[in-house]
Amino acid sequence: MNLYQALITVDPGTFVVQLCNLMIQLVILKKFLLEPVQKVLNERKAIADAEIADAQKANQDAQALKAEYEQNLASAKAEANDIVAAAQKTAAVRSDAIVGEARTAAAKLKEKAQEDIALEKKKAINQVKDEIGDMAMEIASKVVEREINQKDHQALIDEFIKNVGETE
Repeated sequence: MNLYQALITVDPGTFVVQLCNLMIQLVILKKFLLEPVQKVLNERKAIADAEIADAQKANQDAQALKAEYEQNLASAKAEANDIVAAAQKTAAVRSDAIVGEARTAAAKLKEKAQEDIALEKKKAINQVKDEIGDMAMEIASKVVEREINQKDHQALIDEFIKNVGETE
């Protein structure tokens, strides 16, 4: 039992040596293991923070570009609407001008047609007058050539009326 008891008992000299040994190991572990690991972790954290900051900056830039795009799109739509409105206004003005020109031309054509009709009417009246005059001369010459009784006189008048009716 002594043997077992010697294993369990605390020897102050061994305890101090083991404690010093533990302290040396902790210092060595800290120097060669913890500091490089801590340095690597800090570098990774710095890289991660930089990437997060870059991502946030890229997100802000993307939001700014999106806002600028939406503003440009809205201004393009407004400009397109203005162009369409101006084109419609120009088309309406041009349409009114064309209609006005057409009405003026139609009025001129109507006036010219009326003048032509009046001229043709005058010509027709003059022609009828000439024909009536010719017929009257014919009748007069026939009357002068022979003596007319009531019956012949009535026949000449009927023939004259018939000839006038045919010329109209």
